[in-house]
Amino acid sequence: MQVLISVLILINCLYAQTPYEIIRRSEEKIKGKTSYGVIEMVVSTQEFTRTIRMEGWWVGNEKALIEIKYPKKEAGNKTLKIKNELWMYLRNTESLIKIPPSMMLQSWNGSDFTYDDLVRETNLERDYDMRILSSSDTINAALTWKIELIPKPETPVAWAKIIYWVRKEDYLPARIDYYDERGNLVRYMEFYDIKVLHERKLPTRWVMYNNIEKGRKTEVRLIDIKFDIKINDRIFSLKELEKR
Repeated sequence: MQVLISVLILINCLYAQTPYEIIRRSEEKIKGKTSYGVIEMVVSTQEFTRTIRMEGWWVGNEKALIEIKYPKKEAGNKTLKIKNELWMYLRNTESLIKIPPSMMLQSWNGSDFTYDDLVRETNLERDYDMRILSSSDTINAALTWKIELIPKPETPVAWAKIIYWVRKEDYLPARIDYYDERGNLVRYMEFYDIKVLHERKLPTRWVMYNNIEKGRKTEVRLIDIKFDIKINDRIFSLKELEKR
């Protein structure tokens, strides 16, 4: 097995690849053209641990619908994205709230993930300039490409810099660092427990570590996920959003 991995890494290195191609392949591995997933999110701090279970439907970076299933008091709350617009539906009050673009970087449901993360607003290939910093870094025992992403001029994105490590053997993401305009590392995400789900190899635990508030992190666990499936476009509508 190790020999096969070494051969695959060598083949990848023999072909000149741009950082854009590497990032594109890595993002496609974990997103697909469409996807549906059952996800568990665990928010941990020094004071408490909170678990949220949800279902999500995504169509590229264009559309997304996320519905909370647990805990019971939040079940039925939904987040909907259509292109550049975002809404939240709160079941208990039957209220529909439009989220302004300025809130895309705010915490989603008290987690270390933002609205932008959950609904995939940012397109890395479109919004960032990229360069390969290293081809020999090791993350969690995997040889990786280390790629720097800097926002393109006048592009309204969350982060002043992103460092993205991609595993050479299979193009899966290994780690992503997020920096603010002052050059501070605000948070970083590492990917664990690589498994095959519905014939696709991918990490099934994504842990976002908060580098500002020590002891705080949010773990996303992929309970089940399917890619490149047909999704009824009707679910991405305000009318459907308010249905139980």
